[in-house]
Amino acid sequence: MTNEEIMREAIRLSVENVRNGGGPFGAVIARQGEIIATGVNRVTPLHDPTAHAEVSAIRAACQKLGTFDLSGCEIFTSCEPCPMCLGAIYWAHLDRIYYGNNQRDAAKIGFDDNFIYEELALPVAQRAKQMKALLSDEAISAFEAWEQKDDKVEY
Repeated sequence: MTNEEIMREAIRLSVENVRNGGGPFGAVIARQGEIIATGVNRVTPLHDPTAHAEVSAIRAACQKLGTFDLSGCEIFTSCEPCPMCLGAIYWAHLDRIYYGNNQRDAAKIGFDDNFIYEELALPVAQRAKQMKALLSDEAISAFEAWEQKDDKVEY
């Protein structure tokens, strides 16, 4: 399939998802022109704020391929990814992102992620959500165990 055909599938999924009670977002993960997995926004039906189309597609692709590393794959999403999805895309090592609508288009219909970008740019003490380190001297034990582990699978 061409990139345009794959993107049309992401768009089709987003339109269909609106009809099925979900948000207006669809995503497709492909490798060398072949669709590996798809996802749609199911935040409200599943009562899951992480059930964005991109995250759902990443989860499905990882399960199908039996790996957490999607190097060699690309994601086609009906809208420019939000900060959470962008983070997931980077963690999944997807090679490229194609998107239809952009952040401004999403903001016009009530999906404005700009406040998250603004928060991330602030020092921790100035963010709207209070953050405070707690029991750091105890929490470090997990990191020390990881560092000493001989058979760890790094990601």
